[in-house]
Amino acid sequence: MSSIRAFESAARLGSFAKAAQELDTSSASVSYHVRRLEEQIGVALFRRYPHRVELTESGELVAREAINAFAALRASFVQAVDLDETRLSLTTLPTLGTSWLTPKLGRFRALYPQIAFDLDLSVPAQDLGAGHYDAAIRNGHGVWPGLQAIELLPAIFMPLCAPALKEAAAGIADPQRAPAVPRLGRPDWWALWYRAQGHGAVVPPGGFGSNFSAEHLDIAAAVAGHGVAIGSPIVFFSEIAAGRLVPAHDFVAGDGRAFWLTYPVARQHSGKIVKFRAWLGEEAARDREAAQAYIRRAVVAGP
Repeated sequence: MSSIRAFESAARLGSFAKAAQELDTSSASVSYHVRRLEEQIGVALFRRYPHRVELTESGELVAREAINAFAALRASFVQAVDLDETRLSLTTLPTLGTSWLTPKLGRFRALYPQIAFDLDLSVPAQDLGAGHYDAAIRNGHGVWPGLQAIELLPAIFMPLCAPALKEAAAGIADPQRAPAVPRLGRPDWWALWYRAQGHGAVVPPGGFGSNFSAEHLDIAAAVAGHGVAIGSPIVFFSEIAAGRLVPAHDFVAGDGRAFWLTYPVARQHSGKIVKFRAWLGEEAARDREAAQAYIRRAVVAGP
């Protein structure tokens, strides 16, 4: 079974290295197990080249059957997990989960008190096929094999600061000008914002303040008056509406990506997922409408 599993993963992913990553082992181990399988059945399944592998004709025939068999096995586990309609487990990015989703969850629990909610916050995308999570909110272009993706919010960015710093931050639009107040947030997001305005992609290293591990911490520092943070006017719309933050500049940039609710296609009819999908879609639609002034102005940065 270990050899068959290694072969199925390598055949499906087209790579021993990717199979090793999926199986939490080494490429050498995957190669060893595939070689054992080839020796046992007396047929070459892969052609091996210096930097890649490809299935032989016999390998393609075996791969179709192996991939279908493992897909059916995974689906049976998914169906077993789906029998529990009393607990919904979601994984998402730390900032979105902390600043946008968590304040809303009380409304979901009020509507469906019979459904307990587990929330995981992590930057790496978790495997939804393993059965540990029912759904995820991911950032990207909405194309993930085997997953249904429902678009929630566009990914847009602009400089945000405390009202008291707005005047001092007036020159923030010029990347070559030393800012009067520190920039906060990821340099690549600042570079994207400047690039969308037609500036070069390089942001001078000077002028950055404290370095935090997540966007919501940058925003917390901006609210405290420690600098100008690059962040989403949708995710942090409540801070803007309450007057704790103001745009330091009116230009809004995007990178063409969005936040998506995702879940395995095989689970699209699960009662708890149907309920959560409908509720979350309404919440996202309400926030998109409130932030239309920012969304309409967004300019997607080129490569």
